Amino acid sequence: MLDLTPDICDRWPDDCILLPVNFNQYGGRKIFHGEVVTVKCFEDNSRVKELLAGPGDGKVLVVDGGGACRRALLGDLIGESAVKYRWAGVVIFGAIRDAGTLATLELGVQALGTVPFKTDRKGLGEINVPIDIGGVTVSPGMYLYADSNGILVSNCELDLSELS
Repeated sequence: MLDLTPDICDRWPDDCILLPVNFNQYGGRKIFHGEVVTVKCFEDNSRVKELLAGPGDGKVLVVDGGGACRRALLGDLIGESAVKYRWAGVVIFGAIRDAGTLATLELGVQALGTVPFKTDRKGLGEINVPIDIGGVTVSPGMYLYADSNGILVSNCELDLSELS
């Protein structure tokens, strides 16, 4: 399957919400989906690193970085950790770095842009709280579906076997 989100919108138009922000693809996995885990942080990726260094079990980390692109909230080392711990993907309302390396990883990565500067880790950020991305509330336990067409969230897990 090359396109997931258009098929989801056709099959379940009332069960999905589009994140109305133009994200860019950076990961090696172009289509990804999974249960949502959230982080809210600003120019401090301490909580992102903490979560992606633990079991992901096919989940997707959604990070509200406030849309800031002055510091990268994800880079190659944290991305490699996410692959090791079986995360399906990471969506960052902010910036990433090491885009060349992230493109080689079996991990979905979408973000607003890139920047070469890392964050200062101060241990700040909130885990598993509702976050706002482009006016859409994304809560832990929702499901996210992403491809090059866009990013959708749903309050329930959609049975993708119905699309085949």
